Amino acid sequence: MGYVSLTDIEAARERIRTVARVTPLIDVSAAAGRSLWLKCESLQPGGAFKIRGAYNMVAQLPDADRARGVITYSSGNHGQAVALAARVLGAPSVVVMPTTAPVIKVEGARAFGAEVIFEGTLTVHRRVRAEAEAAARGLTMVPPFDHEWIIAGQGTLGLELIEQLPEMATVLVPIGGGGLISGVAAAIKQSKPSVLIVGVEPAGAAKMKASIDAGSIQTLPSPSSIADGLMAVRPGDLNFAHVRKFVDRLVTVDDERIASAVAWLFAKAKIVAEPSGATSVAAALAAEPPFPGPAVAIVSGGNLSAEDLLKYAH
Repeated sequence: MGYVSLTDIEAARERIRTVARVTPLIDVSAAAGRSLWLKCESLQPGGAFKIRGAYNMVAQLPDADRARGVITYSSGNHGQAVALAARVLGAPSVVVMPTTAPVIKVEGARAFGAEVIFEGTLTVHRRVRAEAEAAARGLTMVPPFDHEWIIAGQGTLGLELIEQLPEMATVLVPIGGGGLISGVAAAIKQSKPSVLIVGVEPAGAAKMKASIDAGSIQTLPSPSSIADGLMAVRPGDLNFAHVRKFVDRLVTVDDERIASAVAWLFAKAKIVAEPSGATSVAAALAAEPPFPGPAVAIVSGGNLSAEDLLKYAH
């Protein structure tokens, strides 16, 4: 199986330059009582890192495919990103979301012009419905994580980190299906192999750790976590391969620590992060001994309603 190259990631950076932001990297070590820098992907258009991969893929589709339209399946953030990329590039978009999707994410996708369809609660439910819609309507699938163009787009975040903090020693990356960590790890390990890459999963949805431990891809029967964006039931095939090659360590954090990290980010760093986006920070704050510094935690998304923020703050 091939791996995404630095050349692929550098080309993606040029492709997405006019749409994706170079997000800030801020030092919160004093507040954390340990080395901790935050890469604030919550400030991307659409409120999450997902625009990097989505735009990189939609931009490379043939004109005829874009004209017919694109479709994806998503817990929310990838759906918003595909809708935004499609709108910028003049393509119709359809997003299949779970019936449990947060309202803020549903409204976000619709605001970018997507048709939203609800299907089931697990990734497999959404994927089957999206594949059926794509076949019936001639739409092109833009998968959330298991595609080299998606991985290359997410890898642009790794290139930014190398430039923003050349001396970084550790990067903590949240894992859903594995698109973000695949790209970030590929970018960093092929540039600065000494950097420790740590993948972080919710304890109730640790599909990548289960797969790496078993030596083959595992499917979780019923993942459970407040981190709705990290609830894929299995890693992608490409993503599993990239993690096995480029990632040094996988850790898990429970929902209580994730909720505490959401509250900590708001109170101490003045950052709004959804639970999925705060998962890497939860691991950084909990680690004993702390990870080698400078340590960076990727705050992957900030699509959190005021009501949910109040819930976690208390």
